[in-house]
Amino acid sequence: MNLSSYRSRIHLDDPWPRPRPCEGAEAQAIQARVLGFLGAGAGFQEPRRLLRGLLNQRPPGDWPEAFLVDLDRLLWTERLAAGWVEPHALPSVQAAFGHRGPQGDRLQLWQGDITGLGADAIVNAANSELLGCFAPHHACIDNVIHSAAGPRLREDCAMIMAQQGTPEAPGQAKLTRAYNLPSRYVLHTVGPIVQGRLTEAHRQLLASCYRACLELAAEVETIQTLAFCCISTGVFGFPPDEAAPIALATVSQWLARHPDRFQSILFNVYSGEDLGRYRQLFTR
Repeated sequence: MNLSSYRSRIHLDDPWPRPRPCEGAEAQAIQARVLGFLGAGAGFQEPRRLLRGLLNQRPPGDWPEAFLVDLDRLLWTERLAAGWVEPHALPSVQAAFGHRGPQGDRLQLWQGDITGLGADAIVNAANSELLGCFAPHHACIDNVIHSAAGPRLREDCAMIMAQQGTPEAPGQAKLTRAYNLPSRYVLHTVGPIVQGRLTEAHRQLLASCYRACLELAAEVETIQTLAFCCISTGVFGFPPDEAAPIALATVSQWLARHPDRFQSILFNVYSGEDLGRYRQLFTR
């Protein structure tokens, strides 16, 4: 399903107005209201953790707008307090590591939580339902992104999937707004699941994820900076040592074919091990 078939339905091109922050007694009152709507009683411990868990497991559906407005204010206030990193503040891999490979002046590497990046678009490693992770507090990137963005993100994904009518196949991509993330858009892609021996088919599917995200992002003129997570290397089992060279080669080749598209492509890593893998690629 191409972008034009769902673009207007999810209001992709409408700028998301940033919510009004809240603090102190007002923030506590808002938090109590949203928890009450979700069925949490009084006197609960760790209310913010409880709220995240309840939202993680709630399926898409009709949300009262007043509830969503309250929740957006909480989430955006948290994001403002945590801050974020803009790609223009980061060096290219050419400047940072002396990388002389192709496109080194347009590639970047950053270690941290991808929800703390202000790139125009970030990539989410999704599952075939494309609705986020329903396991409360699960550490996967799908859960982290949906938790930070808020339930409007799940609602957009649900509309796309209802229109598509079938699970999302590996190697494709869909695009939504990012809501309470500092980025403007989220690209959702399903990577290959590796159980047992890694095959050439797995490698081709992983490369297809990177290409599909680049091709889709290129359809939106305002996307000039794009941050990739390490697709499929978590619970999907793709060996990280094999995944990193595929990611770098695929992105570099695409940029070489499209020299006038995108200001920078950022490889986001979370673990020190993944940071080391990419650093090694960039210092060869």
